[in-house]
Amino acid sequence: MLITIAVLFFLGIISIAYQQIVFSAIVIIGLLMMLSTNKERKFVISLLLSFLIGFVVFMVTNNFIETINIPKEIKVILNRIFLVFIIIGIILIHLFFHKTISWYNNKPDWQNPIILPFHKVNTFWFWVIGITVNGVVYLFFIIQKDIEYIQSLLLFCLTFSLINAVFEEIIWRGIMISSLKEYTSTGFAIFITSVGFGLLHLAIGFSMPLSLLISAAGVIYALITIKTNSIYPSIIFHIIINIGMVLSGFII
Repeated sequence: MLITIAVLFFLGIISIAYQQIVFSAIVIIGLLMMLSTNKERKFVISLLLSFLIGFVVFMVTNNFIETINIPKEIKVILNRIFLVFIIIGIILIHLFFHKTISWYNNKPDWQNPIILPFHKVNTFWFWVIGITVNGVVYLFFIIQKDIEYIQSLLLFCLTFSLINAVFEEIIWRGIMISSLKEYTSTGFAIFITSVGFGLLHLAIGFSMPLSLLISAAGVIYALITIKTNSIYPSIIFHIIINIGMVLSGFII
């Protein structure tokens, strides 16, 4: 049952991102039918539905912004700000069901190691190595850019990176993973939030292969969040990745 729910959720993100209205409606109707017949998973299904509805509002609002004659940088920033519609949707469903809203708003605890097959990794060093490796990769592209290009993007880069990282992490590694972990399982919570996180990037023009690659980053963010019991390490990681993407030319 959970796999069916997850598949419908993923199809919903894809169809909404590609603005396939009929298919999106079919997916939402499918989830509504499951909602009416499965009392045990009622909150989980409602949570995913509220996400998709918030995503629809996000897409409609951004389509309107695209018709306005304003600089591309402002459009991109507004696009990230409009993620608040998804946050509002998932918060409202928590309030409707009288569920506690939790988003790992704690000081990081680095004592819990990440257990990999045949190996145990210190979470702090896993985090540092991950940031360092990604930083080096993006630095390779950044040093090929003109200094004037980098200077012209600094304000946009910092604004975009902060807003995008905070909002996306609150959605995926904050509220969504916290609630799904409580009402399903840790593995399912990591799976659905990581894949969903990647697929959401289809809405900003990323290809399917690249979006699925970003899902792998979602797994890393999720592991760090759960192991440290804090969203802040993943936010910092995410900000650094976003800075690298902007200055490398992958965003604008």
